[in-house]
Amino acid sequence: MLLKDRVVLITNVEKFAGHGTTRVALAQGATILAHDPSFEAPSARRKYEAEFPGAHALSAIEPATLVELALKRHGHIDALVNNDAYPALRAPLGEARLEDYRAALEAMAVAPFRLTQLVVPSMRKRKSGRVIFVSSAAPLRGIANYAPYVSARAAANGLVSSLAKELGRDGITVNAVGSNYVENPDYFPPALLANSDAMAKMTAQIPLGRLGKSDELGATVCFLCSDAAGFITGHVLPHAGGWA
Repeated sequence: MLLKDRVVLITNVEKFAGHGTTRVALAQGATILAHDPSFEAPSARRKYEAEFPGAHALSAIEPATLVELALKRHGHIDALVNNDAYPALRAPLGEARLEDYRAALEAMAVAPFRLTQLVVPSMRKRKSGRVIFVSSAAPLRGIANYAPYVSARAAANGLVSSLAKELGRDGITVNAVGSNYVENPDYFPPALLANSDAMAKMTAQIPLGRLGKSDELGATVCFLCSDAAGFITGHVLPHAGGWA
């Protein structure tokens, strides 16, 4: 199993790639430590752990407390999966609000940067670690009228190349999965999936002619967490059916 005995911390696990990554990582033998803002409520933690037996929902929300709790519980973190979801709001230049732009940057670039800052020291001590940003393929092509979202994702993708060079000597790899057109409730809610006309127009842009599956995205994330990806760093891997 690719992730046997690996401790993997996944953020915002109820969003985006969280469930698919959890399913695949558990099947590959990983110990999953899961963060989500909803986990302040014990009922939300119980629900997640019931759906994914063997995964551990952490009650901590604030980054420093989250990392402290994870390290106290398991001693180390082998892989950090920065799974950051934020609405892809349509915002033509003349209509875009600066507060929305700042919020997008905070959610998709600042927050994962801060968490990475907190996790890396323990990885450096062990001379081993994986940092993965679940990002977007959108910056690889650009999308008209979505500059705030796309540029915030580009900031996260930019972190990858710089951090990979900074942390490589410590045995830490840093990569991103550039996702697009993958089924998940944040970007493809049930109402959209049920709209046959909209889906036909959308899938016509995808060379593979379909949306990706959640577990396919999870498998790609887990590959980058594994020893099989030990010589890959500084890479933004498109996961978009050939769109990028």
